[in-house]
Amino acid sequence: MLSCRQLRKNYVTERGAVAAVAGIDLDVTAGRFAAIIGRSGSGKSSLMAMLGGLSRPSDGTVMVDGTDIWSLSENALAAFRNGKIGFVFQFASLLPTLRLIDNVALPAMLGKRQPAVDVYARASTLLARMGLRDYLDAYPSEVSAGEQRRAVIARALINDPAVVLADEPTADLDEQTEIEIMDELLGMNRELGTTLILVTHNLSLAEQAEQIVHIANGAIVP
Repeated sequence: MLSCRQLRKNYVTERGAVAAVAGIDLDVTAGRFAAIIGRSGSGKSSLMAMLGGLSRPSDGTVMVDGTDIWSLSENALAAFRNGKIGFVFQFASLLPTLRLIDNVALPAMLGKRQPAVDVYARASTLLARMGLRDYLDAYPSEVSAGEQRRAVIARALINDPAVVLADEPTADLDEQTEIEIMDELLGMNRELGTTLILVTHNLSLAEQAEQIVHIANGAIVP
């Protein structure tokens, strides 16, 4: 489902070049739950940004569902990313002026592949699945951090993506809410067969994964 070869990301700083990701090879098969772990600054988020088509690699290739994503034009990459990859970030990143149902529907509306009535019906179903049936018309500021995160998961699923990338999705949540959010992500993985790649520093979360990738200094280590 997802693979990368000799993936590298270099940044130029006042102190010289920094290799945030230093030649990573990775394979994640379809339907698998993989966890990427490592200390802060180890390169986890830089890796995820390249895997998700958000940050261009300095070198290397990324294949998602058979497509070499970094060989695509900017417009083609944006369309592919919208249709094939779902994102759940550490912060909810919901648009504050839109209702929850509008936030969830937005990626599908941008794709213009389905009638609006069908998009909103699916958005409503996904929000109900996440326990937010009574909050379709609520704005982000009117719900809790955990409820916002559930809405983000629903948004990530709106286009039935091949893979969901979750970057520290529970880092700012209390323990009980963290458990609930992970239950939703794991349910998505097991019931829908969606490939899930999770970045976390929480070893107890990582231990639930079928595949654990440990990163240090921009490279995979045993």
